[in-house]
Amino acid sequence: MALAGGHAISHADTESILGAAHYLLRRPDLTDISTLPAAEPADLVATLKDRELAAEAVKYLAIMVMVDDVLDRDKLARVLQYARALDIEANYLTEMVEAASGHLEWVVTDMTMRNAGSIASGAWGNRPDPAKWILPYAGDKADPVLVARYDALGKLPQNTFGKALWDFDKKNGYPFPGDPSALNAIFATPHDATHVISGYDTSYRGEILVSTFTAAMHLINPMAGHILPVIFNGHLGIKFNDVATPAKGGLDVDEFWHAWARGRDMTVDIFAPGWSAWDWVERDLEELRRDWNIAPPGRGL
Repeated sequence: MALAGGHAISHADTESILGAAHYLLRRPDLTDISTLPAAEPADLVATLKDRELAAEAVKYLAIMVMVDDVLDRDKLARVLQYARALDIEANYLTEMVEAASGHLEWVVTDMTMRNAGSIASGAWGNRPDPAKWILPYAGDKADPVLVARYDALGKLPQNTFGKALWDFDKKNGYPFPGDPSALNAIFATPHDATHVISGYDTSYRGEILVSTFTAAMHLINPMAGHILPVIFNGHLGIKFNDVATPAKGGLDVDEFWHAWARGRDMTVDIFAPGWSAWDWVERDLEELRRDWNIAPPGRGL
């Protein structure tokens, strides 16, 4: 992938390959990518007999298309060769092809709907426009009782998950759900809770990492609805809406794969329909991280 189209291997290519090997493939011994054998599409077909594993491999290859803060068309063409050989079709591949063809309005709309569908844990269908759904408390829809319930979390002991959630919103200047300018609690609370649990901040880097963590934890539209949108917005500089300002270069190609592994290994899905932050707000934060099998961020063993 890194050599597609005759390109020289970039620093981001190298870091991405080593990061994926270290965190996802359990190969901390790999330090020199020049020791890796070539793997043509036919080689993967012969090796990856399990269809689920083949689909996962194509996801990893697709990330390589974007590591250098551009959508590399040569790399994308190479991904499609592997995908065709493995007989893998996926909506995120369609999004990438359409983006490479300049159809960004369609891509943004499709990613937005798939993200909304993931949050709803199913197809979005005939639900309201996601842009209106995400801001439900304007005008006479304000809910001061709900605001007060969130604000009361600030009275909990400092070590608790609930106090950490309160601190996170206060530090970042986020209004509590129920406030006319607040995001919908159905999205905002699990998203903010994932920031708190994972330890990732709200920088472009942090938003990419927390969405990757989410995608590995909540397996509904993981690529098309979570990972690609944040990479497109925070690494490729593509504008989605008035809430998320675009930027270039936000992808930490080492910690990205760690976030993927951390979310995959977590034993609880914070975005699952039956999960409620209110069931856990009085629990010790570090205890929850241990109970839910959440490794610390940053390079470890």
